[in-house]
Amino acid sequence: MPSEIVTVDPSTGKTLERFPYMTPGEIDARLDAGVSAYRTWRRASFDDRARLLRALAKGLRAERQTLAEAAVREMGKPIAQALAEVEKCAWSCDYFAEHSGVLLASRPVESNASRSVVAFRPLGIIFAIMPWNFPYWQVFRAAAPALMAGNTVVLKHADSTTRCALEIERIFTEAGAPGGVFSTLLIENEIADERISDDRIAAVTLTGSERAGVAVASAAGAALKKCVLELGGSDPFIVLADADMDLAVELAVKARFQNNGQSCIAAKRFIVEDGLYDRFVHDFAQAAATQRVGDPMDAQTQLGPCARRNLRDSLDRQIAETVAAGARIVTGGKPIERDGFFFEPTVVADVANGMPMFEEETFGPAAAVTRVRDEAHAIELANNSTFGLGANIWTRDVNRAARMAAQIESGMVFINGMVASDPRLPFGGVKRSGYGRELSEFGIHEFVNIQTVWIGPQHEAGAEVSE
Repeated sequence: MPSEIVTVDPSTGKTLERFPYMTPGEIDARLDAGVSAYRTWRRASFDDRARLLRALAKGLRAERQTLAEAAVREMGKPIAQALAEVEKCAWSCDYFAEHSGVLLASRPVESNASRSVVAFRPLGIIFAIMPWNFPYWQVFRAAAPALMAGNTVVLKHADSTTRCALEIERIFTEAGAPGGVFSTLLIENEIADERISDDRIAAVTLTGSERAGVAVASAAGAALKKCVLELGGSDPFIVLADADMDLAVELAVKARFQNNGQSCIAAKRFIVEDGLYDRFVHDFAQAAATQRVGDPMDAQTQLGPCARRNLRDSLDRQIAETVAAGARIVTGGKPIERDGFFFEPTVVADVANGMPMFEEETFGPAAAVTRVRDEAHAIELANNSTFGLGANIWTRDVNRAARMAAQIESGMVFINGMVASDPRLPFGGVKRSGYGRELSEFGIHEFVNIQTVWIGPQHEAGAEVSE
């Protein structure tokens, strides 16, 4: 195994930093600190927990430029999008600070007792295994509700965004987080899987690939531990013949090419009804071709590099195999000859069921457009995927879209809008996109002990149940 982490700037291909992996002793010390902190943190009031989250939000906003630049250097996100990501983390901290007292309040339930209550108790250390593509948001959307529930968090981040992981830990320290409430482990993936069985770990949350999900779910299942999995997606973007064409195209470009096309919930399969198909392909390709590709540190850049060379090479293969199977490139279609891992903004039309760009998740700036006969055909193809994370439906008839949504096999359906995460709404998928939910009331309840408290008739009916 390698003895260190080496991070690379995807816009140049050059090495950024080197970080030694932690020793077993260092790992144990951090887990012990997490256990010790949990004993105190679980008894902290909602006000005390909220005070930390508000301090985190303040720290994130104060350090937004530094944090954003670290993300740009490590994974190539355009700087404007990196700044927006940091702000979204701060918003999530503020949201859970304000609302968790209500979301986690004990709830009376009628029964044969003089009083019965459902209470929400913390579990312990939540092991968060997170990816590189949203190096801050993925962490905070899991950590903020977990911490407000009284848990502590240990992070294993993607190696390629190690500096971002350490910056997050710094923000926690400077916000006054008690030692052990949040910490980062610099460990190999294999060690992370082994640590899931550690008795000090109470539960696991993973955002990552399908392969990583299988490994983590297997380890968590063997250890009888709760896990939440947010995995890949191949989101359909359904455009019906009566859609607002201009708005659909505008949002199609953003939904496909944001974050350099590297998002689980990015629209990936554009399923367009026959009557609008040719016009959509033309306008979508024209708009995609205008995306400004360049240095992600430049505020005017809209599309940066793929995060790694192998991701760019995989995208190149998917496009070539899809074209060989009968599809056609309308714009783009190849790597850009320059330093780093850049790829042209690409639209591939006439993609059919069974072709690689329809069957596989595409992680990069390339869109697959498919023609369908009608609404029923659109639903059939939308569901013909092993994934089920998000979906878009574009039509002027919102009642029709609502009926369609009930037939779409995905965790989220956005009508006349782009799929996005929001701390007020549950986030997650079905099928090979994983299970469990993040964010909102449903997400904050994933990592709690939902405890029934039954008070017999010999006790006073007004007895209080501790929060």
